This record gives sequence, C-alpha cells and structure tokens, in this order.
Amino acid sequence: MKILVAIKRVVDYAVKIRVKSDKSGVETLNVKMSMNPFCEIALEEALRIKQSGLASEVVAVSMGPSQCVDTLRTGLAMGADRGIHVESTAALYPLTVAKLLKALVDVEKPGVIILGKQAIDDDCNQTGQMVAGLLGWPQGTFASKVLLDMEKQVATVEREVDDGLETLCLDLPAVITTDLRLNQPRYATLPNIMKAKSKVIKKYTPQELNVEVKSDIEIVEVTEPPKRKAGVIVSSVDELIDKLRNEAHVI
Repeated sequence: MKILVAIKRVVDYAVKIRVKSDKSGVETLNVKMSMNPFCEIALEEALRIKQSGLASEVVAVSMGPSQCVDTLRTGLAMGADRGIHVESTAALYPLTVAKLLKALVDVEKPGVIILGKQAIDDDCNQTGQMVAGLLGWPQGTFASKVLLDMEKQVATVEREVDDGLETLCLDLPAVITTDLRLNQPRYATLPNIMKAKSKVIKKYTPQELNVEVKSDIEIVEVTEPPKRKAGVIVSSVDELIDKLRNEAHVI
C-alpha cells in the first residue's frame, strides 16, 4: 500500500509574525520558512506505518513556488521515498489544494492520504475534509491514534472530541488528518539529509493535472491583534474585588 502525505511550507513557528504595510497579508520576504508542524506529524505517522510493514511507499506532496522543494527535501530526509511538487506561483486556497490532491490520487492510487489537521499560517482546517468529499472517501480528522488492519482493509482512528475520545473505523482507502498528540516527529540525520539530495522529486503544474487555479476567497484585510494593556498591582483583596466589579464588570 502507498501512503500520500501532503506537506506545506509555512513561516517557521518560532518567527515573530509581521503584517505587511498594505495589510494584504503577513511578511514572508527574508523570513525563515519550514514545514508546517502538523504536516511533520502526518509524515512521521506515515513513516511509522511503513516501518511496521503495513505500507510499501511514502510519497510526500507539496504545492506552491519553487522554494517548496526545500520543504520536500526535509520530508525526504525524514524518510519519505520520493516527492511530488505541484509548482504554482499563484496563491493556493484549500479547495484548489484539495482538487490538486484528488488529481494526484488518480495518478498515484494511494491507499491512505495523511495530512496535518491545519496549517499554522491560515488555520483553515479544511483541506483534508474537502479532499475526502471530492474523492468520496471516509475521513478521520484530528487523529490522536491510528491503527491499520490490512487484512480487513480498515483503519481505526482515535480522535479527541469535547466529551473525551471518539473511535472511528474507516474502510480503506481513507483520508486521515493528524492532531498534535499523535506522535513526536523525528529529526533528519545528516546521512539521511545527504541521501535526500538524490531522491526523486517529480514536478507537475496545475494545468498538467487539469485543475484551474482560482481564488474562491478574498482576503479583505490582515491586522495585528490589539496590544494587551499593562496589568495593575492591587494592594488588597477589597481593591481587587472593587476593580473586578466596577472597572472590569465581571462580577
């Protein structure tokens, strides 16, 4: 069985985000970029499934400008067998990404697609659900545990919900999106980083996959959150209660 893993190039989680002066988005020029943390978890889970003998190949897919190849090389260094880069300089929104993934599924014929539940740049949390809908495949989102039974051709997905844990049994092929507690991603070792340079990355364009890239979302404005006001030190409990009642109006 083949596993297809979608990975996204985003602003590194440790970078302080700056909004562009025209408020059209966040500044990415000369900013450190890395693999989306949820995508790292998705790739790690695919690699663990392969190591357990339940998958024969892990294929990493990234979409976007030419710099996405660097992110794919990171995925290959972690252990993915090969990469696919869908090159596009246009902004790609979740529905377009889902259509591109569906087109790649028609080419690659994977048994499972694993994605991060969301990207830390847009926090959309839509692509996994959309690609499952387009394919007509069952989906297990926010997975905190994944078990595959190749004999029965099912995947058991444990997911965290408001009331506790929910367990789903999905017929394969299926789409799974990963939550933070699923695993701890490995670090790429130096020998694997060197090996990744010789691994194959196949390039496609949206036109080759017969997908029209169009914006179905209009970003009106991006603004920074309001700055938090400085705290106040009170001298007594009575003063605290007074401020909570008369200034904050919370009691």
